[in-house]
Amino acid sequence: MAEHTTIGQRAVLVGIAADQRELAACQTSLDELERLLNTAGGEAFARMVQVRASYNARTCIGSGKVAELAELCKNEDIHLAVFDFDLSPSQIRNLEDDLSDVRVIDRSMLILDIFALHATSGEGKLQVELAQLKYTAPRLTGHGTELSRLGGTIGTRGPGETQLEIDRRHMKRRIDALEAQLAEMESTRATMRAARDRSGIPKVAIVGYTNAGKSTLLNYLTDAGVLSEDKLFATLDPTTRRLDLEEGESLLLTDTVGFIRKLPHHLVKAFRSTLEEAAYADILLVLIDATDAEGEEHLGVTEQLLEELGAGDKPILYVFNKCDRVPELLEADNRREDTVYISAATGEGVDTLLSRLLTIVRQEKRRVRLCFPYTEQGRVSAVYHYGAVENLSYEEHGVVMDVILDKRGLGVFRDFLDERDRLPETEEDDDADYL
Repeated sequence: MAEHTTIGQRAVLVGIAADQRELAACQTSLDELERLLNTAGGEAFARMVQVRASYNARTCIGSGKVAELAELCKNEDIHLAVFDFDLSPSQIRNLEDDLSDVRVIDRSMLILDIFALHATSGEGKLQVELAQLKYTAPRLTGHGTELSRLGGTIGTRGPGETQLEIDRRHMKRRIDALEAQLAEMESTRATMRAARDRSGIPKVAIVGYTNAGKSTLLNYLTDAGVLSEDKLFATLDPTTRRLDLEEGESLLLTDTVGFIRKLPHHLVKAFRSTLEEAAYADILLVLIDATDAEGEEHLGVTEQLLEELGAGDKPILYVFNKCDRVPELLEADNRREDTVYISAATGEGVDTLLSRLLTIVRQEKRRVRLCFPYTEQGRVSAVYHYGAVENLSYEEHGVVMDVILDKRGLGVFRDFLDERDRLPETEEDDDADYL
């Protein structure tokens, strides 16, 4: 079945539903694919969905649907078909042969195109290029011997190699060079993270599904000036700004790249250093678009990716954004302690958000005094990896350090806490003693 939009003749979206019960989910996924296409500068002219239990090995969709798609593209002068799932190199080649003069791309290729469009930093551009090369390399196709370096004149003798092989060898060298450059940048990023760790200022990452309003929230709280658009993947490069709370508390707030369902594995790998901002954070703000009917599913995608990144055990504050469009949420009385409702565009509910953040920050760290006997002096240097050292002195009985530690650091150095800072036994006292 094909569904036509009213305006535009740019691309046909193609999806497959396993059975009739999966049609609604398939259409929802195509809705998102259409938004991706719009973000990339394209426009969907029609959708084509086939119900079949398994993919056709040669072209994914059946031969009849391929013929129908070819006819539609020919009649409407369409030269792009976007498939809502990954295609193998041979499937792309077979489809383009059958469709004639129609370029075939899949969901991953479209996302890569958007990433290339929105990458602004040097690291972001390198990450995009690396992901594109790794995805494109196995999809290179040649034209037999017509591009071969075979001949009988000087410089062309010997076994030779096809142009395809030259292209692949060049791509391999470029991939190696990009990985080396990114490894060097990751070392720099690790140094910056270490500096943030030594500062003792809690690190908060804003994470969530793409277009949930993460950049808008960062801009509202810190005047960061980050690009904020109603588009998917408007932000690729993480931005960190300092946010001062009440009572002298501060934190470092980082905007991160958005998540999306069916995020290609090679993209996760290429952008791992960027995505890991969430893993290195002390607290996570998980943003959910309160106006999106798929919000619950988007939250599931976010939580799954956080688990894969090793950030699933972080303190989490769930933030339902865009509530100015759903006013009843802002007036709700039955709010859980780990959930707030805000509008990053208007600022409604942000005071509650900041109050909850302050509570979490105070729960997560304490200012304590550590006393190391000289027989344990070797452990002093380890303290710097766990917290911010405010003062160090060498006393008659050992090394004394005034330091701000989170719960992890408190557990590691529990045995060296000054008597007055011994961790209370009861949870009630424990809450009272945290900053």
